[in-house]
This record gives sequence, C-alpha cells and structure tokens, in this order.
Amino acid sequence: MADLLAYTKENRQRILAVESHFGPSGKPLKKPGRVLVGEGRLMKQCRHSPRPRVFFLFNDILVYGSIMVKSRWYTNQQVIPLEDIVVEDLEDSPEMKNQWLIRTPRKSFYVSAASPEEKEAWIQHIKEYRIKRLEQTGRTSSGTLAASWIPDQATAICMRCCIKFTITQRRHHCRQCGFVVCGPCSSKRYVIPNISRKPVRVCLLCYRSLQTYETYTATRKRVNSEGKNWSDEDELAATPAYESFIYNDAGEYSENHSSQQWATPEEYLQRSCGRGDFEY
Repeated sequence: MADLLAYTKENRQRILAVESHFGPSGKPLKKPGRVLVGEGRLMKQCRHSPRPRVFFLFNDILVYGSIMVKSRWYTNQQVIPLEDIVVEDLEDSPEMKNQWLIRTPRKSFYVSAASPEEKEAWIQHIKEYRIKRLEQTGRTSSGTLAASWIPDQATAICMRCCIKFTITQRRHHCRQCGFVVCGPCSSKRYVIPNISRKPVRVCLLCYRSLQTYETYTATRKRVNSEGKNWSDEDELAATPAYESFIYNDAGEYSENHSSQQWATPEEYLQRSCGRGDFEY
C-alpha cells in the first residue's frame, strides 16, 4: 500500500505540509519513496512532566516535535530511523494512561495516547514498517539502546546515595542507567558512543562499570592480537578491583574497598524522608 502512495500528489503535499509546519529550522523530509503513514498528538514523558508532542510516522522514519503558536507551528524536530526503534508495551501508570516505551540507541522515552485503540494502532504500525525497513536495508536491529530517564518527580532522594534533593542539591540524570542522582553521585563524564561523541554525565557506579568493561575489552583485544588463547585467568586479570564510593559521617564521599557498596534497608529509610518521598 505504501509503495502505491509513494509517488502520489496527495502524499507529496502532505509531506510538504509537515515540512512547512517545522519551518526553516526543520530538516527536509521529501524523499523519493517516502510515504507519510500517519500522524497525531501524543503525550511524551519529559524530564519534569508529560507534555504534548506531535508525531509523524513515515514508512522509514519517525518524526516528532514540540507544538507552538496555536498548534500551527512545530519546533525541536527530531528524526529517528525506524530501523533504530524498539517499542515496548507498558501498563498504565497514575500519570500516563495508554503508555508505551520508544527505545533507540541515542534516546529512549515514554509516550501515551488518548485511547487504548490509538495506542495499539501506533505500536502496530511502527512495528510493521520497521520490519519492512529492516528487510529493505538488510540491516539488523541495534543491540545497544539508551536507558529511559526516570522522571524527576518519581523520587525526592538520590537513587544512589539517598541524600534528599533541595534547592541547592539539584537532580541530575545518569545517561547510562537513567537514574535520578545528585551532583556528587554524577560528577564523572564518559563517552557513550551511541548517545554522544562527547563525554556525558554518568553516575559513579556506571562510571566504574564502563571503565571495567573498557579495560576488559582492551585487554582481550591485545591478547587476541598477540595470538594467545584467552583463559579464565586472563578474564580475572582483565577485571580491575571495584572501588565503591559511599558517604562518610561528614556527608562527603570516601573510597571504601569493603563489600558494603549499598546502604542497608535501615540506612536507606533513615536517609530518606519517609514513605512520602516517592511517588508511585
């Protein structure tokens, strides 16, 4: 069906209309063989709260943007190849009904539709045209997907050290795991190739894990290049000892080589401000 519509006048006009709504800041969308399959408004879970976004599904890409000026203009255009998308169905939450998760190598996020029927239609169409696109390009789906960010309002305390967020102790997000963390718990930067070429903010736990994996892969590559056999001893030698970070009595970070990496349930409750700190 999409092949028959690709070169029709109506399809070209619809695509040009989408381009015009994004204005000069948007990317050109007209392309031979491209078909606008469907469009609509969805609620996208942003950092602070769900916000309306306009989505356009083509037979090869998914485009979305912010709604401006009485719904006549769109901005912040994002274009995602369908080959990079994985959709996951989710149950309703108090904040978002009819929701599902859109995962990509660069960014993952929650969206919700106005009705269960609309949700099902979006999921099925994305899956259908993604499969067709993979068959056309001969590509395989990406094995590396970005973590979805946990919303700011989901927690009142750091999800690593349990310190309470305040006006001065701001919330941050680890780009590797998506957790909401404080500044001291996310003081490191690391290059995550599928997300950014520049170092991005990561929590200390993920930073250590990423360093460990980098050392492991580098050592294994060196051993293989030397024509040696990789053994269990090499596996252990390639893995550096993990140094955990915990708060000392003064509220500062200190290195701790013991196995007590995480706070006990009792300490967790003491550091939190009661059950009201979390919104489920």
